[in-house]
Amino acid sequence: MPVYNFKKINPIPSAPDMIDIILTRTQRKTPTVIHPGYKITRIRSFYMRKIKFTQQTIHERLTQILTDFPRLDDIHPFYSDLCNTLYDRDHYKLALGQINTARSVIDAISRDMVRMVKYADSLYRCKCLKRAALGRMMTVLKGQKSSLLYLEEVRKHLSRLPALDPNARTILLTGFPNVGKSSFMNKITRANVDVQPYAFTTKSLFVGHCDYRYLRWQVIDTPGILDHPLEERNTIEMQAITALAHLTCSVLYFMDVSEQCGYTLEQQCNLLESIRPLFVNKEVVLVVNKVDVVPFNELEQNKQDMIKGIARDLKCEFMTMSNVSELGVSEVKTKACDKLLASRVDARLSSQKNNKVMDNVMNRLQVFHPTPRDDLNRKPSIPESVRVAREQNNAAKRSNIGYAITKHNVKIDDDDDEMVDTNATKTARELMWENGGPGVWAPDYRHQYDLKDEEWKYDAIPQILNGKNIADYIDPDIDAKLAALEQEEQQIVSELQNTMQDDDSDLDEEEEAKFQAIKDKQQLARVKSRMNRNSNHPKMPRSIRGKSKDKHDPGVLTADEIKKKMEDVGVDATLMIENRATAKKRTQRSFSNSQKLLGNSMEVDDDDGVSPSKRRKLLVKTPNQLGLKDEKEMKLASKEEKLAQKQWMGMAGEGDRRQSVHLVKWMNTGKKRMGTHNKR
Repeated sequence: MPVYNFKKINPIPSAPDMIDIILTRTQRKTPTVIHPGYKITRIRSFYMRKIKFTQQTIHERLTQILTDFPRLDDIHPFYSDLCNTLYDRDHYKLALGQINTARSVIDAISRDMVRMVKYADSLYRCKCLKRAALGRMMTVLKGQKSSLLYLEEVRKHLSRLPALDPNARTILLTGFPNVGKSSFMNKITRANVDVQPYAFTTKSLFVGHCDYRYLRWQVIDTPGILDHPLEERNTIEMQAITALAHLTCSVLYFMDVSEQCGYTLEQQCNLLESIRPLFVNKEVVLVVNKVDVVPFNELEQNKQDMIKGIARDLKCEFMTMSNVSELGVSEVKTKACDKLLASRVDARLSSQKNNKVMDNVMNRLQVFHPTPRDDLNRKPSIPESVRVAREQNNAAKRSNIGYAITKHNVKIDDDDDEMVDTNATKTARELMWENGGPGVWAPDYRHQYDLKDEEWKYDAIPQILNGKNIADYIDPDIDAKLAALEQEEQQIVSELQNTMQDDDSDLDEEEEAKFQAIKDKQQLARVKSRMNRNSNHPKMPRSIRGKSKDKHDPGVLTADEIKKKMEDVGVDATLMIENRATAKKRTQRSFSNSQKLLGNSMEVDDDDGVSPSKRRKLLVKTPNQLGLKDEKEMKLASKEEKLAQKQWMGMAGEGDRRQSVHLVKWMNTGKKRMGTHNKR
């Protein structure tokens, strides 16, 4: 896991965007209306609240920026120097310092302006002070434009840095450009670093991970380093130098024996000598790469001696490898991991903390070496009772399940020389729970066997005896015993049947017959119900059976019954039927007359001489047609209808969804000046 997670730094808006964010938040989160009738104290608190809220919002924003960015003095030296290489330590600190200063200045402005608003004597003066305070704060923020832009670029670059743990087990790859470092990393890790045939393909640090001995290792691929002074190295090379200087790791220095990288072996050896001070307290492995192109044995003798001499001077391992043929790749990885593991163990053992622990432990221990007072050979003394108990315990026969069984139910206890009765001490259940519980240990019941010889109890039962399976042996009298058992069962059954027939009933013959008939009928009903269970549901619910048109259904009312019921209620059914027929004829006649009127628009009256006003009167329904009882109820219904119409008179009611235009007061009152009035 990486120690530092720079991806959690929040994005930093530019100065204009931050001003818009702060002013918008102030407008939304604070009151916006002042009425003329407010007291001066309330007006002062209104504008003081706006100034304080703006100051607090700016303070929180700037504090978040200062908190998110790492302090170079508090983080690991590797990241500190890497930031210095990539962003320049002075510029980084200067930008954060300006943000801190702006925060202090804005706090001072707010404090001063709030003090002045406390003594303002009018609404106009309070508002002017508020505008002055917000304007000065925004001017300070505008002055941080360059610092905010710089910090945003630094944040983007920090988020793209590899997730590297400086304290983890690390293998570092270094050397000239294009010597095979990235190809080796792609071989041993799951990383996918770009590999090209030209120099400086890798321009930054790349991190991959691999497993060795069930441990997680991180492999760091560094950009290529050229052989020139430290002051002349660029930013790309300084990343590799920073990693070499600050990471406790196993270093693999790659050399191109084929010289296809564009640099000779002498230049590569000189670079190794120049960066030799960076290898202090590190495990170094000198890797001669691309031996598939030029084998190491075919090199000139002076070049071989030069490479071996450098490896001897550095006291490091010397290995050959090829990424194309994968010759020696796994051996190089294994050697680097083993050397780093051994060095970490030695460092831990030799640390001052471990030395203190060992000293504290040794101070508490005292070792005595006694000297003999004479030359006598003193043998151990065993009491006679213990010796007898041991002999009897050894003589006791032991079962296959794991506890000793002695004769006459006597158990010999190893820790005590007394003989204890087993039945009086522990039961088989107690022994079972002592030895692991059910399923783990079970008691041996062979001591209960009844055999001719007691010594046969614990003998192993064979599966094959005299060439035959033991399971094939049966009792020769088994057939006779089985026949006797069946005869006994038949006798018991016959006795039960006779007993049931002898029981006298209290009923007569007729009553018995009726009772039997009832039982048969019940049984038949059960069978019929069971057969028709799926189709024995009513075809319609009982609530609407009376509306059925089936005349054969006894639950259906006839026309006469319906008339009788209606007359009982008070409705004249005969008149209702006649009115219904008359209304139907009138409707048909009015329909035919309307067709005639459409044919001849000049005619006012129809063929029957009925005017439209008379026709409307004729079409008025009777109380029976309206479902009312008589004329009295019809008049009452008409009165209620008129009363309901009179209440509304076309006014808006609950069902109306019309929304009227509501004008905001501050948009339509007060002095009108130049400019827009759509917002405050």
